Amino acid sequence: MRCHPTPRSLAAAVTLAVLATSIAGCGSSKGGSSAAPSASPTGSPSSAPSGSSNGPTGPLPTVTADPNLVAMVPDALKKSGTLHVGTDSTYAPSEFLAADGKTVQGFDIDLLNAVAAKLGLKTDYVSAKFDDIIPGVQSGKYDFAVSSFTINAEREKVVEMVSYFAAGTQWAIKAGSNALSSIDDACGKRIAVQTGTIEATELTAKSKACTGAGKKEIAIDQYQGQDQATASVVSGKDDAMSADSPVTAYAVQQTGGKLAPLGPIYGTAPYGYVMKKGSTQLAKAVAAAVNALIGDGDYKKILDRWGVAGGAIPTAKVDPTPVTPSP
Repeated sequence: MRCHPTPRSLAAAVTLAVLATSIAGCGSSKGGSSAAPSASPTGSPSSAPSGSSNGPTGPLPTVTADPNLVAMVPDALKKSGTLHVGTDSTYAPSEFLAADGKTVQGFDIDLLNAVAAKLGLKTDYVSAKFDDIIPGVQSGKYDFAVSSFTINAEREKVVEMVSYFAAGTQWAIKAGSNALSSIDDACGKRIAVQTGTIEATELTAKSKACTGAGKKEIAIDQYQGQDQATASVVSGKDDAMSADSPVTAYAVQQTGGKLAPLGPIYGTAPYGYVMKKGSTQLAKAVAAAVNALIGDGDYKKILDRWGVAGGAIPTAKVDPTPVTPSP
């Protein structure tokens, strides 16, 4: 899970040629704001991207503003009408760039667009490095953040978080490789991971356990973008990768059989939307909007569209008690 210790560009409409380019290593996030396909407050559904059968399927549900939820939105935000959102757009299928290189898409994006629509708001996404997003929310650069942030105690000390999904960790290996027999066979191997994630922290601990047992340390290759980490395993530079379970599953699909899962999913914990500390009114409005989507079935439709309904949660909560994942 994406969890900073102090816990991604393939398009849904990607062609094999575009995928090949991404696998070759073109994976840094691009800056600037972009308007993602959204379920608008006026109720106009966005069209489903065409192309790869491994991408989203079917149209988005039509989501309209709920007057009761709109009334919960802070006045300043209600007046601006737009939620400025920081995101790391290299983490398919959660959030990643479309074929145009600037439009942010993914199940995180579709779901947040629906939440915003319930609240009578539009969304504006700004691609940023994962490690820079929470500081950007704290400084006021962004109103909000969505980037598969695992909810933990450290984050809840500095920002408000609203749960909306749950994911675990899963490893992947190059298909046909026998470099590792299991995730417990990582000592002395090269493992790819995105910087700033809980997987990176976990690998550091695993490496110390290796040397403590008299074995070789794990060579941990950290990348700014998850797409770069994925490409390193496909190319054979790294022996395996560790990422959030929906991200690993999507990478296995999109690489056309070049990757295979290694071991089961473990350490399931909730993702959370991020808001500035003290934004209690906004956090409550967001949680209510997620719960409204859960209640009317649109939440599940959005997750089903991306094949990630296994991560659905029954209720969104403001600053829930963090889960401490363990292998």
